[in-house]
Amino acid sequence: MPHREENKPWKKLESLLVLGEGKALHDFLDTMNSAEIARAISRLGDEEQANLLTLLEPEDAADLIEELSETQGADLIEDLDSEHAAAIVDEMESDHRVDVLGEMDKDDAEAIIQEMNPEEAEEVRKLLEHDPDTAGGVMITEFVVYSQALTVGDVLDDLRTNAEAYSDYGVQYAYVSSMKNTLIGVLRLRDLVLSSNDVPIQQVMIVNPVSVLTDTSLEELEQTFDRFNFSGLPVIAPEGNIVGVVQRADTEEALSNRAEKTFMRFSGIIGGDEIRTEPVFVRSTQRLWWLAANLVLSLMAASVIIYFQDTVEKNIALAALIPVLANLSGCSGNQAIAVSIREMTLGLITHEDVARVVRMELVVGIFNGLILGILLGGFILIWKGDMMLGLVVGLALSLNTVLSVALGGAIPLLLRKVNIDPAVAAAPILTTVVDMCGFFLILSLASTFLL
Repeated sequence: MPHREENKPWKKLESLLVLGEGKALHDFLDTMNSAEIARAISRLGDEEQANLLTLLEPEDAADLIEELSETQGADLIEDLDSEHAAAIVDEMESDHRVDVLGEMDKDDAEAIIQEMNPEEAEEVRKLLEHDPDTAGGVMITEFVVYSQALTVGDVLDDLRTNAEAYSDYGVQYAYVSSMKNTLIGVLRLRDLVLSSNDVPIQQVMIVNPVSVLTDTSLEELEQTFDRFNFSGLPVIAPEGNIVGVVQRADTEEALSNRAEKTFMRFSGIIGGDEIRTEPVFVRSTQRLWWLAANLVLSLMAASVIIYFQDTVEKNIALAALIPVLANLSGCSGNQAIAVSIREMTLGLITHEDVARVVRMELVVGIFNGLILGILLGGFILIWKGDMMLGLVVGLALSLNTVLSVALGGAIPLLLRKVNIDPAVAAAPILTTVVDMCGFFLILSLASTFLL
């Protein structure tokens, strides 16, 4: 049976907000998982969402924000005054803090940063300088590093003294730096516990640790994690000093988030993520310009049909077959686009590989085009009993499929060369060109052989 309305989580939240019971709110949120929290909060109005964060302690509010997506968390924070928002952001882990601020309008983010603890604010500004798709963009700055001059006893004493603070760190290792502050080793807790207190940590550390640079890409990080099966890797600056730690889980999450954003752009949602609690004007704007551009491109493709209007009127079956041709050719081209974007993301191809990509796609296009052309031509022969119509449409589909996959492979590379996001522009351009060519092929062949 469906839940009664009053038993739904957001209704309970609304009741607690009316009562102003911060402790009860915290306890209730603790009973919910991340997905339930995100859904419940999305049902609240802007004023209720801001009130929710106001009633919670900054540390609890920070924990709540970290449970949400970057977009939803940023929307919640932006509804608060800068001082209150800064108090919450101060309590967040460094990577979540940067992710949320990075989703905000630059002026809003800067206003919050100015209200933060000066040391935290300086760190945030440094982290925001890194590309979000690199190790520097996803690393955390909460880690433990010791000088090579210390002993095992010194390290154990420090771990005991700061146990509560270190328990919040998402790392499982301590690191060792040289007198010049460069990374030279990794310490495992097991090795420390099993060693005498007076033993120098240089004798128990793992030397030449695997590390990554701040500009290491997410794909390289993923490959490194797969190769060594580590849960975390130290991140070093070009001069060799350790500046953070990147975790496997954070890398996987960043890759997943990027894939989601690429899908959104590929679907015509421009300007980042969209959630339905955003203002209608913002959501409309993110969609409308792409739709308007597609309207113009679609009219260009339709102009070909208008040119051959007499041909369509004399063979009405063509009107039913033109959409089939456009759809199949478009699907073939979009498959090639997806492969090119994927290989560019992995660093396997660049714009210099256009000719090679086209050659490789042509082989696939010829094979698939022949198969699809034969299948569609055979269907038309059975349906209409007209062999010539089947040959015309089948040939048009075969030729257009070859053209579609060749263009689908090349267009993303050419767009990247001129600094245009292929995830946004590749599909509309391909659709227009392929539709125009497909319509021209089928109608010109029909005009020649069927009339």
